[in-house]
Amino acid sequence: MLGQKVLWVPGSDHAGIATQAIVEKTLWKEQGLSRHDLGRDVFLETVWNWKNEKGDTIYHQLKSLGASLDWDRCCFTMDRNFSRAVAEAFIRLHEDGLLSRRKSLVSWSCALRSAISDIEVESRTLTGKTYLSVPGYQGKVPFGLLFSFAYPTEDGDDEIRVATTRPETMLGDTAVAVHPEDLRYQKFHGKKLRHPFSGMLIPVVTHNLVNPEFGTGAVKVTPAHSPVDFEMAQSLGLPMLSVIGENGAMTEASGDWIQGVQRFDAREKVISGLKERGLYRGDSEHSMHLPICSRSGDVIEHLLKSQWFVNCTTMAQKALEAVDSGCLKLTPSYHQKTWRNWLSNCSDWCVSRQLWWGHQIPAYCVTLAQPYQVDENEELWIAAHSETEARNKASVILGRPDEELHLRRGMSERLC
Repeated sequence: MLGQKVLWVPGSDHAGIATQAIVEKTLWKEQGLSRHDLGRDVFLETVWNWKNEKGDTIYHQLKSLGASLDWDRCCFTMDRNFSRAVAEAFIRLHEDGLLSRRKSLVSWSCALRSAISDIEVESRTLTGKTYLSVPGYQGKVPFGLLFSFAYPTEDGDDEIRVATTRPETMLGDTAVAVHPEDLRYQKFHGKKLRHPFSGMLIPVVTHNLVNPEFGTGAVKVTPAHSPVDFEMAQSLGLPMLSVIGENGAMTEASGDWIQGVQRFDAREKVISGLKERGLYRGDSEHSMHLPICSRSGDVIEHLLKSQWFVNCTTMAQKALEAVDSGCLKLTPSYHQKTWRNWLSNCSDWCVSRQLWWGHQIPAYCVTLAQPYQVDENEELWIAAHSETEARNKASVILGRPDEELHLRRGMSERLC
């Protein structure tokens, strides 16, 4: 319209999580089947059929509007050339040390059975007791409550009261923390408390992350289900106990009496158990921020999982320096504040998703062919376009012949 020659290339995104979620909902509604009932190959064929039927809607809309695009160049992010480019980017980042696999806390949607990125998490503000619909539950679940209960000391002659919005996670507590300068709890420093259900002795620890003004000033420490507790546990060397599984059910580590019970149903059982033991101290309405999955509407769980992470620290620093030096100008200039806030507080980016639809992660776990127990933290992962390429790389790194190597590729992990 301004007299310039332009090229508008049409293209569409495969929308990994959104597309798989829609197809799964449709399958369940129309046929009462899950993707596991169909199997991987048939499910992927179903997704492609859905994409071919529904995915071109946006193109028809553009044509109806009279938009002039070069339709001969139409592209899709799952096309072979694009998949190759995505794999190449992954491999280069891995070889440059900017992308690695490690065990850490991730934001997890039990409804999707997948990790999601932080930007896919919405924070819902609750001012008090609020009933919300949660996928997988027939009735609404109450949130916005602060529950108090007591941990008895090892000899049983005293107790520490703690407050939490998630009493069901207390089955994974490995310590109780207080602020080092909180005079109320100095007599408990170095003492042990007895867990009401497992009977395990857990320590009373001190840490500056504890807010003396929150609740009773003493907090339960559940490293495998809380980012703050995870950070605390890392600095203090505390064990990490995962008591909620990928599907939102309580795990074996939570105890036989509650294993398999869904997390918010387990909350009621834990409260009842505390009441029976005379350790429940009541509840009150509490304002809070509840993390919600923007894709599924599920309440986010923080789970300890082995995932792929991109190190964003160096890239963020370069982006900050570009603006500070004037090399990059933001218009209007007030966006610089948002730029700095975002990049100054960035964390490593979890890029792996537990999906069947999307770009399969081009990485192979390498072990020696003879069977032996491998420590998950010592696994060797090779990024490559094919198993042959990965095998050759691994042979050079390990100094072992090809026939001694066993390669395994994660079939249920895709890139976001």
